[in-house]
Amino acid sequence: PYYIDLNQNLYLQAYLHSSDPNLVVFVDTCVASPDPYDFSTVAYDIIRDGCARDPSYTTFYSPQSHFARFKFSAFEFLSRHPSVYLQCQLAVCRRWDRSSRCYRGCVSRARRDTSS
Repeated sequence: PYYIDLNQNLYLQAYLHSSDPNLVVFVDTCVASPDPYDFSTVAYDIIRDGCARDPSYTTFYSPQSHFARFKFSAFEFLSRHPSVYLQCQLAVCRRWDRSSRCYRGCVSRARRDTSS
């Protein structure tokens, strides 16, 4: 376990163990939950589909493309639960592939037309 106080910054780093310089890592989704086996019933989105949902979420530049670095602030969710678990989904893509998930970045869903 990692102990953190309310409003303290939590810094995270994901690292791809590969010597291929043409691969990049992209943080797609990170969700917090008090249940390590259920990240949908009672959950808090930090980032979803590449879009920051928490206002304190910040990414950091890394000179090496196989690192993804980011931080967010411990939030009120922590004060209501004795333990909070994180689940993050990352994408690994070819560096110059413009059709890849990494290149598209934040993907917000398109709104549907309600007309007949």
